[in-house]
Amino acid sequence: MLYFIDMEKVLVAGATGATGRHIVNLLKESPDFEPFAMIRKEDQKVPFEAQHINWVLGDLSEDIKHTCRDMDKVIFAAGSGGTDVVEIDQEGAKKLIDAAEFNKVKKFIMLSSMGTDQPEQSDDLQEYLKAKQNADRHLKNGILNYVIVRPGALTNENATNHIKLAHKLNSQGSISRADVAQTLVRVLKDGIADKETFEILKGEILISQAIDNNSVAPG
Repeated sequence: MLYFIDMEKVLVAGATGATGRHIVNLLKESPDFEPFAMIRKEDQKVPFEAQHINWVLGDLSEDIKHTCRDMDKVIFAAGSGGTDVVEIDQEGAKKLIDAAEFNKVKKFIMLSSMGTDQPEQSDDLQEYLKAKQNADRHLKNGILNYVIVRPGALTNENATNHIKLAHKLNSQGSISRADVAQTLVRVLKDGIADKETFEILKGEILISQAIDNNSVAPG
């Protein structure tokens, strides 16, 4: 007798962004997950429909409770680009967390940032990091199973499939969006990094090994 396992539906907030596109493409190729791209305007559906990818209309500055309906998991990879950090990076993230709670989503993956634990130490990114800190805190204080991933500076370099991972990395650096996307998709799986917060940079350990085997590098 053959048994078929339903693919889990994953809402990707920020699907039209540089990192979000990597995430959606990885999910599209996965045998376990079915991506749903969250878009702000209906005309953004065109590239997703061309790839036979589902989409959900939702603006983080408005009511988005409907976006998580029937979703199994959520990845928040949206960002304002520094223009509306409180409205989007903070309040928009909090709205989506609340929507996920309301719809009983099983796991919420937050793309955060290094420096979020101490935003006051940054000169030019303090407002942004404070907004991310508030969003992270809202997620931690809620009822959802979650993973908070805090990368260093994002680049558009090719994937290396390797990272450096620790709960707190006592160093600065960068990491490709492609490797960040792989990390976010990896922690979607049940039982992996549940209710964990960690930082990542470009490194030498395979992403799967770093996460699955908890190969946390020294800070």
